[in-house]
Amino acid sequence: MRMIVTALLMAAAAPAVAQSALPPAQDLDQLERMVIATLGVGIGEPGGPMAPIDRRMRLAACPGGIQIDPPSPGAVTVRCTTSGWRIRVPLTRPGSIASSMAANYGNGGYGGQQQQGLANAAVRKGDPVQLVAQGTAFSISVDATAMEDAAIGGRVRVTSPTRGAVMFAEVVDIGKVRLMGFK
Repeated sequence: MRMIVTALLMAAAAPAVAQSALPPAQDLDQLERMVIATLGVGIGEPGGPMAPIDRRMRLAACPGGIQIDPPSPGAVTVRCTTSGWRIRVPLTRPGSIASSMAANYGNGGYGGQQQQGLANAAVRKGDPVQLVAQGTAFSISVDATAMEDAAIGGRVRVTSPTRGAVMFAEVVDIGKVRLMGFK
């Protein structure tokens, strides 16, 4: 009987021991509050996070400062360089993300740029974009920079910091372009 009680006590204590062996996790509530404070708008509001940060994630605690990049079309990147993680928080798709960002990033536009050109541009000059090339058996994506404004379905010149060459791409979504000649 004593062995059964001891075994049950050890079994009950095992999850607590296993959990204490895990490294500390980043507080996702804190990350969400930081994103909302940086953007100046709440979850579901125009220009704010599309949804709460997924609580199923387990990120290593960030011993250094957490960095929130200026919003790019469709998302804001939150990163911890000391722990080596980064997440992209999707933003709502209002008519103009820049209008809600003006107070935080100056000059009436995201990334510090004036809004001009196309009113319905999904990509603006100087914006970071995800450049995708995909075929039936592969998909490659790299970070690039838009060289002009363009709406979804339009063509835009982009440059990649790794290659430096100018490439032509089709805008497929806010902040996402596809290399011409690939489907």
